[in-house]
Amino acid sequence: TYFSQGYIQAPAYTDARGQYVPADEVVETPGAHGAEPTFMWEGEPVSREFGKIGKSLKNMVSPDEMYAAYGADTLRLYEMGMGPLDASKPWDTRAVVGSQRFLQRLWRNVVDEESGAIRVHDDAPDAALLGTLHRTIAAVREDYATLGFNTAIARLTELNNALTKIGGSVPRSVIEPLVLMVAPLAPHIAEELWSRLGHEGSLAYAAFPEPDPVHLVQESVTCVI
Repeated sequence: TYFSQGYIQAPAYTDARGQYVPADEVVETPGAHGAEPTFMWEGEPVSREFGKIGKSLKNMVSPDEMYAAYGADTLRLYEMGMGPLDASKPWDTRAVVGSQRFLQRLWRNVVDEESGAIRVHDDAPDAALLGTLHRTIAAVREDYATLGFNTAIARLTELNNALTKIGGSVPRSVIEPLVLMVAPLAPHIAEELWSRLGHEGSLAYAAFPEPDPVHLVQESVTCVI
């Protein structure tokens, strides 16, 4: 089935002649007291607009430079999290660090950065964390089926943050499903974490997590008989 993706847009700049100038050479100066910023290129003011990234508008973003600065997984995660896949979205290199931080937190939830030891235990998680896990699994399965990658990332971030708040070792029964769910978006770090968690084969052959209906119920009441 054909799916039409939206454009990724970025600022483009024109000089007094209406000619496009290299966007990466433009200097932005914030406006004082909430005024609009000004943009200069080679000492001359230029006008800003937004358009599809490409050579014609001289506003290209080099994937090679992004790989070198942030890694391929971060770039994939940022692009998938920008918004609905069929919508045009503005590129903002400064926002890529949000995706990088998500992957850093995920790594630290599994690996101790100082010793390299695995920070995972085999004890059962509490009921609240189990509920968060299974609601995430159910939602992410639906999001992936409908190409809703941006909403899947938001749900995975919530689960990752819940594990981060534990402040120590995390339950294997929660972190392993999280790694499996992250794999379609960030396959390189997911494979490395899967290996460090003690698995010999690739996670590509592991079953995708299934939600347990028992843990999908968010409210309960106590009845006195």
